Amino acid sequence: MSNGASQALYAPLPANVDISRPAGRAAFLRAFLGEQPGGDLTVASPVDGTVLARLKSDSAAEIDAKIARSALAFEAWRQVPAPRRGELIRRFGETLRAAKRDLAQLVTLECGKVLSESLGEVQEMIDICDFAVGLSRQLYGLTIASERPSHRMAETWHPAGPVGVISAFNFPVAVWAWNAALAIVCGDSVVWKPSEKTPLTALACQSLFAQAARDFAEAPEGLLEVVIGARAAGEALADDRRLAVISATGSTRMGRELAPRVAARFGKTILELGGNNAVIVAPSANLDLALRAVVFGAAGTAGQRCTTTRRLFVHETVRPEFVDRLKRAYGSLRIGDPFDDGVLVGPLIDKAAFDGMLSALDEAQAHGAGVTGGDRVLADLHPEAFYVQPAIVEHAAADANVMSETFAPILYVLPYTDLADAIARNNAVPQGLSASIFTNDLREAELFTSALGSDTGIANVNLGTSGAEIGGAFGGEKETGGGRESGSDAWKAYMRRQTQTVNYGSDLPLAQGVEFPI
Repeated sequence: MSNGASQALYAPLPANVDISRPAGRAAFLRAFLGEQPGGDLTVASPVDGTVLARLKSDSAAEIDAKIARSALAFEAWRQVPAPRRGELIRRFGETLRAAKRDLAQLVTLECGKVLSESLGEVQEMIDICDFAVGLSRQLYGLTIASERPSHRMAETWHPAGPVGVISAFNFPVAVWAWNAALAIVCGDSVVWKPSEKTPLTALACQSLFAQAARDFAEAPEGLLEVVIGARAAGEALADDRRLAVISATGSTRMGRELAPRVAARFGKTILELGGNNAVIVAPSANLDLALRAVVFGAAGTAGQRCTTTRRLFVHETVRPEFVDRLKRAYGSLRIGDPFDDGVLVGPLIDKAAFDGMLSALDEAQAHGAGVTGGDRVLADLHPEAFYVQPAIVEHAAADANVMSETFAPILYVLPYTDLADAIARNNAVPQGLSASIFTNDLREAELFTSALGSDTGIANVNLGTSGAEIGGAFGGEKETGGGRESGSDAWKAYMRRQTQTVNYGSDLPLAQGVEFPI
């Protein structure tokens, strides 16, 4: 197992083990992870700042060895029929069902999101496993009409090779599962580098996957490798020619640095980067519906989602009422320990996230904006944790330059009068992940989702920017990276396409009527 730790196969915890309290954490972590030997990487819980574990970062030699095992596993795994590969993922999904609450508690403990959201994240893993199982019998190609007599043309898909997955802290297990479940049914092996802020959930998933594969004869050693480390570990994956595909989730800055490294060796990337997402509230909108969506989209996960609602354009005719209701809703949000019932907003991941939020609010105020909220709370109770009030920033006029994508609960609110102008302002940011409009006007809804509308990869009508289903391909345009993960035909990114032509005749006609007599 990674880091020299003993491999632990997960067993459900007794009901009286409560990991929301320090006394229950040691037993919980041992059940998932085995004994950890200690090392240079300190993992602390954003819930209260306590140290959960100290792990050893993988050396360059250890990373090389893990990639070598993955490459060897790929040679065997690609020969396994796809429906059998799907059977392994079916078993993994069943393992996740049994471990759902325990794994969700670990997600909350390590990344700080409220337990309801963590349960939803593990459910995403289960759902993508179900999707991948069906996909394992539907890796369809095409039959193409040939212009030449006695020729058959076809397009088929083959496993691409070992896949490197670099995941972010805010969805420490679901986004990996989107990639891994599809890659494995497509015949690929997986090397996973989780965020250095949330490596424990990755090791737990490795343990759960090992349990699912324990009695699966075709599963080779090295099918799932986990690499522990920070930036240097990610760079090692980006530079390694043995990894055919690198799927990376993180900031636009990270993608801008990683993509050229992979491209330099002609590797393939799937990039899921930043999202400066907007909601438009039109005059005909159901304001009750819009309010719920905006508050969840902006404050859920403490604003630490790539699909978080960061900008809100409200029509002047409904703006006073809607903003007043929005502020009252913000005032009622319960902020606190994410394990507690009724808490809707947990902590930021760390002090750096808090400092970034303060800097963004200071910049907005310097540009004349009014700020409601944004204060740190519960510092006396949790001095090493960073709980904040979600902030509303009101601008009198549009200024996209000060509406930066800060990974924190900051919502910029601006007025609009003309829908075409609001759509243009929605599009006037470098990112292009998610956007939505609340309207009961059919023409407005159709315009927003047309080629003249939102330029985002995800465009919604009468629901928020956050909370995508696994059935659709997830991703965005522009500086969001252009990648697609999860549903639809995202599986093609983990395979290589081959056009095949078979001549079953006795002549050799050339395409396009070319003559070459010999």
